[in-house]
Amino acid sequence: MKSQAEILKNERLNVFMTGFDGGAGQIYLAGAKNPLNVVWSFGGGWEHVSVSLRKRTPTWEEMCKVKDMFWSEDETVIQYHPKKSEYVNRCETCLHLWRKCGQDFETPPKIFV
Repeated sequence: MKSQAEILKNERLNVFMTGFDGGAGQIYLAGAKNPLNVVWSFGGGWEHVSVSLRKRTPTWEEMCKVKDMFWSEDETVIQYHPKKSEYVNRCETCLHLWRKCGQDFETPPKIFV
């Protein structure tokens, strides 16, 4: 994940609050009617960004733009689909990006994707 200083330099990000392990704000994308609400953190051994809108779930393209704002091009992040017994849903229109600190996720061979 980019450093807090790098994240805060992004002009599209309107920050509401920051702390020692993350922050919260809104991202204004060109041509979008509504900003994306974001909360980011990098504590407990995990890097995390949640992305939500009031009336709909973020699109693939929006999630790609958020990924690029918070991580570098050569970092892999994932969206988890946990087993049902561990599922938590506090916001119907929220998606999450995750990365384990100091580790890179194994990905399928490029030809499979």
